[in-house]
Amino acid sequence: MIEGNCLTSDCVSFVGRYPIPMRHGLTIGELALLFNDFYGIGCDLEVVPMKNWNRSMFFQDTFLPWIPPSPNLPAPVSAMVYPGQVLWEGTNISEGRGTTQPFELFGAPFINTDKIISFLGGKTVPGALLRPIAFEPTSNKWAGRLCKGFQIHITDPYEYKPYITSLKLLEAVMFCHNNAFEWNPPPYEYEFKRLPIDLILGNKKIREAIETPGDMDKIENSWKDSLNQFIEMSQRFYLYK
Repeated sequence: MIEGNCLTSDCVSFVGRYPIPMRHGLTIGELALLFNDFYGIGCDLEVVPMKNWNRSMFFQDTFLPWIPPSPNLPAPVSAMVYPGQVLWEGTNISEGRGTTQPFELFGAPFINTDKIISFLGGKTVPGALLRPIAFEPTSNKWAGRLCKGFQIHITDPYEYKPYITSLKLLEAVMFCHNNAFEWNPPPYEYEFKRLPIDLILGNKKIREAIETPGDMDKIENSWKDSLNQFIEMSQRFYLYK
């Protein structure tokens, strides 16, 4: 699945090197081929294809054991919500680090879940359910403080779009708690000047658009042309049907 705006040149950083979207829809081998060929790295690269895998499968469909690629991605569902929930790293909202369910959980001491639900028009979002919760991180943001927020329960992984969903959640938190919400300042991942959220989003215009509450569908439509160009280009590197 492919979703999101493509990285702009002014947001190139350690966390985003090439103009790809947040959900690029490629295996790591295909992505390596794309980087190496299309962006001219030119290394001696060999990718060994997988057997019995196709593009409609989620990790759970492979029946393979999950090996966490990061301590904060302990389960397949963590990776499924991550392309959106990572946005909280650029804010003063806890993304669930310091709990057993990072990125599935998010919140802060000042969050009023009823206000967020009212702003969103209910607890359901396409492909997922938002369950109001309270949690206390043992480390990272708000360590030792009671946070109120939500756990994301994916009900339909084919319908759930993590990136636009978390953008809408971010808009809701900003609107309902504009006096307490903050963008995190640098430094962030070896960057000491630019805002972390701009580097994570890959386009500072997305952040500027969110700061003015409006039609999130217009923001999503703004990246369709560049996304379609990426899809057309990236299909050249598909190793699987």
